[in-house]
Amino acid sequence: MKYVDFRKFTDENGARPVYLFEGEETYFRERGEALLKKRFLGDPVLDFSAFDGPSLKGEKLKNLADALNSFSFSGGKRFVKVSEFYPTEKEYEFYLKELFDNPPPDSVLVISNAGKGKAGTAALAKKPGVTYVDCGRSDEETVKKWIFVTCKRAGVYADGVTCGKLAEYCVCDMSRIAGETEKLLLYCAAKGLTRLTDEVVEEAVYPDSEYKLYELSGALSRRNYSAFSRILGELSSKGYDELSLLNTLCYHFRGLYEVSLSRGSDREVAAALGMKEYAVKKSREQAGGFPEGELLRCYGDVYAAVSGIKSGELTPPSALKKVTARLFFGPGAGRPARGKL
Repeated sequence: MKYVDFRKFTDENGARPVYLFEGEETYFRERGEALLKKRFLGDPVLDFSAFDGPSLKGEKLKNLADALNSFSFSGGKRFVKVSEFYPTEKEYEFYLKELFDNPPPDSVLVISNAGKGKAGTAALAKKPGVTYVDCGRSDEETVKKWIFVTCKRAGVYADGVTCGKLAEYCVCDMSRIAGETEKLLLYCAAKGLTRLTDEVVEEAVYPDSEYKLYELSGALSRRNYSAFSRILGELSSKGYDELSLLNTLCYHFRGLYEVSLSRGSDREVAAALGMKEYAVKKSREQAGGFPEGELLRCYGDVYAAVSGIKSGELTPPSALKKVTARLFFGPGAGRPARGKL
C-alpha cells in the first residue's frame, strides 16, 4: 500500500506482526514508525530495541529472533526495529522463516529500508505476515492527497488546486511539504480559518528554488524579459551568486533537454535518469513550451558563459549579463537552433 493509505489501514487492522517500510522518502518511513509506536508501544524504553541491518549476518540473526521472542515489560507490544535489513534468501530460510510464519503474538517487527537490496536478497515484501508500505518517491497525486488528508484531519478544507500549488511550491519534496503544511495549519488556526486558499499559500510559503527555476525557464519560453529579470533577482536575494545561478541554469536546461528526448512514462524516465516523477512531469511540461532546438541553444549559451568564467575571459557578473542578452536577443533567440550536444 502507499503511505497515504497506511493510517487508515492501521485504524482498521490494529497491530500487525511485521511491517516493511521501503522507499527513498525518509519522511514516510520515520512517520510510519512513529505512528506505530504511538498506537501500540506501551513503554518506549523497556519494550523497544533497534538493530543495524548490515550487522545482522549469519549467526547474529539469532539476536533479532531473541529480541522478538522476549516478553514485554509493560504487558503490551514489544517493538523491534531493524534498519537497512537485506538478508539473503538462504539466511531467511534458515534463521527467519519460522519467525515470519509463526510470529510471536506480542511482538512487532518494523523494517525500514531505503531500497530493495541487491540481487539474491530475500523478497521480504512477499513473505507471510508482512505489511508492506511503499515509501518511494511520491508522484504529484499522492502528495496532493497527503496534503488534503492532513488538512482535513485538522479541520481545514483544501481543494485540489490549492494542494497542487503547495506541492508545486515545494517541488513535491515531502520533508518540506510536511513542514510547510504544519506551518499553514498553525496559520489557519491563529486566523480562525477553516479553508486553506491559494492566497494563503502564496502569502505564507516561499517557492522552492527549483520551482523558481521552472518559473525562470517558463518566462524565457514566453519571451517575458521582465519576469525573467524579476525571478533572477529573487534567486540572487536567496543566496545565489552569478556563478551558482549560471551553473544551476546550465544543469536545468540540460535536464530539460534530456527529458525532452526521453521516451516512456514519467515513472520510467524518472527511474532511468534518477529523478523524481514530479520533476520529469514538470520538465516535460516546460520543454513543450520551447520551439524545436531552443533548449539546446539555451544550454549551449549558458554553458559557454560558464566556460568563459572558468577560462578567465569573463567575470561572473558580465557572464550573467551576456547570457541573458543572448537568450533573449541573440542570434536564434526564439527560433529553432542548429547543432548537436
